[in-house]
Amino acid sequence: MTQREIARCTWATSEALAHYHDNEWGVPSRDDRHLFEMLVLEGAQAGLSWSTILNKREGYRRAFKDFDIDTVARFTPKRIDTLMLDASIVRNRGKLESAVANARAVQQIRDEHGSLANFIWSFVDETPIQNAWKSYQHAPASTEVSDALSKGLKAYGCKFVGTTICYAFMQAVGMVNDHQADCEFHAKCAALGKKSRGRKAAKETDKEKAE
Repeated sequence: MTQREIARCTWATSEALAHYHDNEWGVPSRDDRHLFEMLVLEGAQAGLSWSTILNKREGYRRAFKDFDIDTVARFTPKRIDTLMLDASIVRNRGKLESAVANARAVQQIRDEHGSLANFIWSFVDETPIQNAWKSYQHAPASTEVSDALSKGLKAYGCKFVGTTICYAFMQAVGMVNDHQADCEFHAKCAALGKKSRGRKAAKETDKEKAE
């Protein structure tokens, strides 16, 4: 019996990309550790391919202590010097320093908004944006929402969070569903988006009760 061919977005061209596409990309995430990880990785990708970053992901998890926000926020310049010798990650001092700056910014965001997730998801009103592109090539590089998210993150001192990086981040953590219309994971992520709307309604009900 031949294995059924899975309908995927056209960019999932390798085994690693396909695994990431099938299990993570476009799935709504509200886990602060994962959101911080994707913020760091999307910034690290600037000028590189996503395949390069995926291949170094385990290296990043080791180097950045599984993306524990408070631990990374305490990294010193000496620690950055050590990371610059680590071939398992992208050895770009600006990008490494930005990860530490971003961890400290996320601490402030968390203090003011309760969580990074609360802040991030407020830009899409708690509900994933649903698109239905015939081809992934039709997806934009940035939008007004990613512009606003970029501006919001920069206001807290985040680095490597330009609007294009922010849009890629939004795609990755499911703030926007940019799976192609003919990709079987489009419907799966859309269904998860409906659960997000239910979560938003529950939040509003709880707020009304509190008032």
